[in-house]
Amino acid sequence: MKRGILDIIRSGKILVADGATGTNLHSRGLNSGTPAEQWVLDHPKEIIQLHRDFIQAGSQLLLTCTFGASAIKLESFNLEKKTKQINLTAVQLAKEAVEDKEILIAGSVGPSGKLLEPYGPLGETALRDAFLEQISYLIEGGVDLLVIETQYDLREAEIIIQAAKSVKHDIPLVCSFSYDRGTKTMMGITPEMVVERLSSIVDIIGINCGRSLEDNLEVLKKMNVLSSKPIWYKPNAGLPMRDSAGNTVFHVQPKEMGNQVPHWVENGAKIVGGCCGTSPSHVHEIYIQVQQINQIKN
Repeated sequence: MKRGILDIIRSGKILVADGATGTNLHSRGLNSGTPAEQWVLDHPKEIIQLHRDFIQAGSQLLLTCTFGASAIKLESFNLEKKTKQINLTAVQLAKEAVEDKEILIAGSVGPSGKLLEPYGPLGETALRDAFLEQISYLIEGGVDLLVIETQYDLREAEIIIQAAKSVKHDIPLVCSFSYDRGTKTMMGITPEMVVERLSSIVDIIGINCGRSLEDNLEVLKKMNVLSSKPIWYKPNAGLPMRDSAGNTVFHVQPKEMGNQVPHWVENGAKIVGGCCGTSPSHVHEIYIQVQQINQIKN
């Protein structure tokens, strides 16, 4: 039987997650205007191959290709009627990649991408219903945990967490915020506010995406001081930039990112990986560092 994420963390081991989904699929042919979730249906072999590339690199936890697979997000691409198919298929593709390996599958749940009333058009009931639906399918598919990620609004995050608990109250929950304004989210949410509001309702708090490696490390240091919760940590491979052809690129190289891992771990990170711009090569360098740390710990 596969060990759960909380048991692994309690054992003292650092866990290696995967890297980016979107930026890696773009490098493999996904058009910028096409959601990654479309490829779950149209190019499933590409999704499986990306999962396998991360496994080969050392990932012990994979995120399903469902970051934008709530009906609210899918509606923008006229895919909302395929919400069930996309979520169930994405879990199955991850399972095909994992085969019989001891690798955890996490259901990825991204934000709505809309502002809640009164700042925007989205009502709380519509938000709750959409994520209740998505999370129900992810759990039906058989994920080992849920990662509510790249959040920016505490009220939205709390509603999604409540939806998850109403589907399966004991499924391990990660809630990770993107501090894309340095040490605040786009809605002005700080690490202090996240710890105060979410520590009692999730198992793991997290940091992903955001800005530079340096900015994310500052947030990690703050969070480590504030909370005794395990910390999920998946920073970008630096800040995005445009190359001469107008493509978005990330300049932090795999070895450079791997060399940061000891700093992440000494500042409380228990699950480490990467977000935008993080390739399987980046993950492999992270894995090498984690292996050395785990050998010293044990």
